[in-house]
Amino acid sequence: MSKDKKPDQVVYDEVTSRYDAYLKPYATNVGAPAIQVTDNSSWKTRNINKANKQIKAKYLELKAAYEKMMQELEYNTLVYNSRYTFEPIVGETYHLYRDKKEESFLSIIAPSDCNFDHIGSFLLNSELIWKRIEDEE
Repeated sequence: MSKDKKPDQVVYDEVTSRYDAYLKPYATNVGAPAIQVTDNSSWKTRNINKANKQIKAKYLELKAAYEKMMQELEYNTLVYNSRYTFEPIVGETYHLYRDKKEESFLSIIAPSDCNFDHIGSFLLNSELIWKRIEDEE
C-alpha cells in the first residue's frame, strides 16, 4: 500500500486533504446500518390518484363556471339584440317575448297578463348585465 493511499474504510478527501466523515449526510462507518432503499411505489400510486382526482374536480368546477358564463352571455346577447323602445331601469324585471314574425321584444308586461310567446324573464343588474330569473309559477 502506498503512502498516499488510505484504506477504504477511512473517509479522506484528497482535494481538501481532510478527513471529512463528519460532513457526509450518510453513515460512513463500516459498522453503521446498511442504507435501505425504501419502496415508495404504493405511496406514488396513491398520491398520483389523489392529485389526479383533485385536478379533475377543479377542471369540472372551471368547466361548469365556463358553461354558466357562456349561458349568461347568450341571454345577455339575446336581450340586448331584442326590440324595445324604452330605457330599462337597473334592478327591474322585464319579460322577453317572441312576436308573430319570430322576432324577440322586451316588455314590462308579465306573462300572466298577455298571450305572447314568452321566452323568459330577465333582471338588469347594476353591471348592466341581463340575468335570467326563474318564473314564479
